[in-house]
Amino acid sequence: MVTVAVNRGRPGGVRCKICGLKTPADVEAAAQAGAGYIGLVFFPRSPRHLDIAQARELALLAPVGLAKVALVVDADDATLQAITDAVPLDLLQLHGRESPDRVAEVKARFGLPVMKAVGVAEAADLAAIADYEAVADQILVDAKAPKGAALPGGNGLAFDWRLIAGRPWRRPWMLAGGLTPENVAEAVRLTGARQVDVSSGVESAPGVKDAARIAAFVAAAQG
Repeated sequence: MVTVAVNRGRPGGVRCKICGLKTPADVEAAAQAGAGYIGLVFFPRSPRHLDIAQARELALLAPVGLAKVALVVDADDATLQAITDAVPLDLLQLHGRESPDRVAEVKARFGLPVMKAVGVAEAADLAAIADYEAVADQILVDAKAPKGAALPGGNGLAFDWRLIAGRPWRRPWMLAGGLTPENVAEAVRLTGARQVDVSSGVESAPGVKDAARIAAFVAAAQG
């Protein structure tokens, strides 16, 4: 059994989610950096995809205070049941085309808080946020994937953060999309985000996390 220490970071600071972890070393790096969440990806087309046994191993390594998030894309009930039965989780992240009704259904059926991802490329895309705020526990505001993209997120793309600057929020929310150790402080300053999500921005290659970049990202986000 590997023991992972956690650095809880600065109290009241920005909470960071390190998404797409694949190894015990990734979990250790996120914990030691002071991340608030780790993301476990269940999407076979992603280079960050985990099978259920792999995800369970990583989730069991996460120390108290490091929330475990399962990222799924238009998953059916059987898939969600298999994941939630085996993997200790704190949050489900729905990152596909799930409707508000489907979000409510997943919450009721599986008894876990749900974070719904909303893709943004232009101001018109913000209209969907209100519909999901009515049913989701949290909103993840991500850059909209390009048409025909293989992945709904984790593409290293950002959107114009000014689109959400000053927006009133009914639910806790998290900023994603093209964030890196180099730009996350500016993103937080412009948007007022208290939670941020990163995947490709802390990698040395697709699906390969870099511990130094994880530490730098959390430090920059938390100021």
